[in-house]
Amino acid sequence: MATGWAGDGAVQDQIDATVKDAIERARSQLPRGASLLACEACEATIPEARRQAVPGVRLCVACQEAHDREQAVFSGYNRRAARTASCAEGAASAAGPPHAAIA
Repeated sequence: MATGWAGDGAVQDQIDATVKDAIERARSQLPRGASLLACEACEATIPEARRQAVPGVRLCVACQEAHDREQAVFSGYNRRAARTASCAEGAASAAGPPHAAIA
């Protein structure tokens, strides 16, 4: 059911677009080309097993983990958390101000 000026299926369209954008962003961050022998961030040797497992690898495990933590901060909009917060706020305002118990 659409509300306001939104057409039927508008919410699903927005979700689909968000997922598509996330997939494109993740694919754009995949390593390309030949694997490096040394980490481009700290110059530590990248083990052969890692170079075989992740073609195009450019970072050692420690630097990749640090990079992933930084990227998680900018991962996008968390709809579920935003929805939960707005529902909680709406429920609190609908209930009205708290009343003191009558003694």
